[in-house]
Amino acid sequence: MVTEQKKSRTQTKEEARKRKRSARKEEKQTKRAEQKKQKSQKAEKKPKKPRKRIFPIWARIIVITILCVIALAGGLMVGYGIIGEGKPTDALDPSTWQHIIDIVKTE
Repeated sequence: MVTEQKKSRTQTKEEARKRKRSARKEEKQTKRAEQKKQKSQKAEKKPKKPRKRIFPIWARIIVITILCVIALAGGLMVGYGIIGEGKPTDALDPSTWQHIIDIVKTE
């Protein structure tokens, strides 16, 4: 008799758990359906406007190219002037680079 009561209790607990799980699933499904409806309503209300850029792409490309050239020149000056113990402005002199090219070609 005691075991029957325990079995019935466990069965009722399991049934209650199953009911809770099914209720949670139903709630999730209804929430998802509501969210989809809201998204579709928002999409219908607002037509997409073309994005107007503050800083155009062509200007970005030009600015990035200029910054790369400045970084290259700065790196040359640091490498030639500070690390190589020469004058930093000599790194930008074309005769310096012609001399380097002549050395590389003769070897």
